[in-house]
Amino acid sequence: MKTSDFYYDLPQEQIAQTPIEPRDHSRLMVLHKDSDEIEHKHFYDIIDYLNEGDCLIVNDSRVIPARIYGYKEDTGAKIEFLLLKQISGNRWETLVKPGKKAKLGARFIFGDGLLKAEVVDIIDDGNRIVELDCDENIFTTLDKIGQMPLPPYITEKLEDQERYQTVYSHELGSAAAPTAGLHFTNELLDKIRAKGVNIGYVTLHVGLGTFRPVKVDDVTKHKMHSEHYEVPEETAELIRQTKANGKRVIAVGTTSCRTLESVAAEYGEVKACDGYTDIFIYPGFTFKVLDGLITNFHLPESTLIMLVSAFYGYDKTMKAYEVAVREKYRFFSFGDAMALL
Repeated sequence: MKTSDFYYDLPQEQIAQTPIEPRDHSRLMVLHKDSDEIEHKHFYDIIDYLNEGDCLIVNDSRVIPARIYGYKEDTGAKIEFLLLKQISGNRWETLVKPGKKAKLGARFIFGDGLLKAEVVDIIDDGNRIVELDCDENIFTTLDKIGQMPLPPYITEKLEDQERYQTVYSHELGSAAAPTAGLHFTNELLDKIRAKGVNIGYVTLHVGLGTFRPVKVDDVTKHKMHSEHYEVPEETAELIRQTKANGKRVIAVGTTSCRTLESVAAEYGEVKACDGYTDIFIYPGFTFKVLDGLITNFHLPESTLIMLVSAFYGYDKTMKAYEVAVREKYRFFSFGDAMALL
């Protein structure tokens, strides 16, 4: 299976630049695993496809304002950091531009001195490990000086920073939003609960590895970056009960999917745990947990469209994308959604 097998043509104007208001008024393509039927709905219609006893698993990670601009301590040269992953305490894996200014031992200043940083290691892919120094909690400082790290294909300014957060985001740590969840409003979630559908939470802090292009021709040779996850006991128990009752476990987003399937692959079932996952799901993968998936439309040749193809079938997925382009769906982070049920 080649990376080019997952290519599709997308007109530039179908890349969503701004979020739909209200959140749940985006469009929804409903796909059925046991048929070729394609339905065109709005996201608020998702409730019609959920049954009493089903459970939705959502990722409660919250995006941090991880993009910071500063200068090199000794030369004053401008620098941009994108904090990707907290290693421990104030030590972070970071994407640095321009990288040539960030040699080992280089020191940088951000936010008029509110934050300082020193490069302590350079890893294989060129990312830097940096030690941050600030008087307050790092997240408090980032709230003051950082910017929301929107993907490069979004060129419009985001007026409301909360629109790049899910309404249930709670655990700080992501460098990008788990975007399938952006469509939910609190009112829609209340209606879903009132129907007897349970909602469980996992945390997976989204790094940029998820969105990095696949640079090898042979899909199986691609290596994913690892991301930190956590599954609480109440979520593990909810999944056990749902399965025991013959009901469906539906993941909201590829991050929730990867968390559940990673844990099940390691332990044989979903149990309370935390750790790092670099699971790469592509056609041929055997799903142990998922009965349904709610997700956005993903970039051509990305690991995310490969994941969707693994769940729904390659031919049916590529056909659905062809239909989505023809029907003028909006794509990527602020775009429309699909439900695979």
